Amino acid sequence: MPAALTTADEPTADEPTADEPAVHDGRHPTRSAWWRFGLLVVLLGACAGSLLLWSPTDLLSGGLADRMPGYWFAPLFALVYAVGTLAFVPRPALNAVAGLLLGIRQGVPLAVLGTTLGAAMAFALGRGLGREALRPYLRGKVLGALDRRFTDQGFRSVLVLRLLPGLPFQAGNYGAAFSGVRFLPFLFATAIGVVPTTAVYVVAAASADQPGSAAFLVSAGVIALLVLGSLVGLWRATAVRRRARAG
Repeated sequence: MPAALTTADEPTADEPTADEPAVHDGRHPTRSAWWRFGLLVVLLGACAGSLLLWSPTDLLSGGLADRMPGYWFAPLFALVYAVGTLAFVPRPALNAVAGLLLGIRQGVPLAVLGTTLGAAMAFALGRGLGREALRPYLRGKVLGALDRRFTDQGFRSVLVLRLLPGLPFQAGNYGAAFSGVRFLPFLFATAIGVVPTTAVYVVAAASADQPGSAAFLVSAGVIALLVLGSLVGLWRATAVRRRARAG
């Protein structure tokens, strides 16, 4: 059509029509990505708010074993534990319940199973609902380097993450979900990496009625070291931020 006959109502070659949406350039999240991220926030808020109506620790220690057949108890315990982590219940509290209720032999494996299941659920939610919205912002120098490390060395990175004392459990879950780490390396590294800290808290709770026993003294000492390491790490991180601001 000649240029003189082109009207303002007709789309040009560079403008998308109503039936042809504009192509997303990948640098900014789409509207649907933000909707999914909002849904993730709502779901996590609902999980945390549900603690006003129920308590995972009370449910696990309040006669759950007496009300359920024996073959259902182990998977139900792991499921309640996993949902408890989604609701941001501290893992030391859940591990303590496992130790008090089940002892060391059953408490450690079931607590590790519940931890791993909770991590898998959080990873699935973060990867499916939040990653597309937040991924474009992982472009800074520090965040970009961390993202590349988790993408290229997923198992090793997650394993180190789980072994570090004081790092919030769910922060590690969603940080990994928003990065490029694959699901299976994340899952296996989590299952292995949480064993030491889980065992320490379960053993401490299981042997709390014998405060003079070697098991309790060793586990209590390790817990004290973990707390100290967390405080030192927090202090160092604060000092680094202050120096960065001063510079």
